[in-house]
Amino acid sequence: MTNEAAILAEGLTKHYGEIRALNNLGLAVQPGEVFGFLGPNGAGKTTAIRTLMDEIRPTAGRASILGLDTHDKSVEIRRHIGYLPGDLAMYPGLTGQDTLKYFANLRGGVDWSYVEVLAERLNADLSKKVGNLSSGNRQKIGLIQAFMNRPEVIIMDEPSSGLDPLVQREFQTILRELAAEGNSVFLSSHTLSEVQRVADRVGIIRGGDLITVETVSSLRSKAMRRVEFEFGSDADSSVFSDISGVSNVVIEGRRIVLSYDGTMDVLLKAAMDHNDTVVDITTHEADLEDIFLTYYEDSAEDKGGSAS
Repeated sequence: MTNEAAILAEGLTKHYGEIRALNNLGLAVQPGEVFGFLGPNGAGKTTAIRTLMDEIRPTAGRASILGLDTHDKSVEIRRHIGYLPGDLAMYPGLTGQDTLKYFANLRGGVDWSYVEVLAERLNADLSKKVGNLSSGNRQKIGLIQAFMNRPEVIIMDEPSSGLDPLVQREFQTILRELAAEGNSVFLSSHTLSEVQRVADRVGIIRGGDLITVETVSSLRSKAMRRVEFEFGSDADSSVFSDISGVSNVVIEGRRIVLSYDGTMDVLLKAAMDHNDTVVDITTHEADLEDIFLTYYEDSAEDKGGSAS
């Protein structure tokens, strides 16, 4: 295990003509870390992963995995990593077992007893043909092939797609076990609850730009809460428009739901000034999704466009 960053990107950029899919990406994932890479579809997550994996060449910048240049040493790197792309292609006529044996042979062989353990933990039926499996059960085969060589670095693009909640939970447990052994995970997702449960740090990307990188605990410690007001009459969209710290305002008839990171007395005064009847108030700590939306909204005010 190298003492260098498990994954390092320096100024990684990918443009398709006028389309800026990835802009000057710089980040480092440390050994033993689970790094969540967040953004909705089109934010640039998949472009970043494909560039890291040397599936596409960057317009500028460089990257390394386990200290090895991702272009010059791409074959060597693949001996040490597990990879689940967002669009893993498998032969529909092969069973799950045959598919995994095919991948195992490409790797020069794996410990098949570990494959069986993974299949049991993920409740994967390896006897059926891949073409007859649901999307969630095909995803289990993809997860097993990414884990089965006991990789030092795991890179995954939307790995929980189609998985039921119980399998998601077991998958997350496996990720934490691998990280505890000193392995590193780069997890691209728009499923915020998944990242919240397993990641040590989170990078948020929008329009090809990395907005921020913070620990999950730091994000959650931000003084933000979700507040719901119910008024005696229809709510006005301008009620909280001048209050600093208000974001993600949603109006539903007499109800206003918003995110807020200030003191409640300011918010309450504005509510009372708007309507002499405040029927109900509910507050709760914002989850990672609320925080994510706030970062994303703030960035949208400064930058337009989209990425691939």
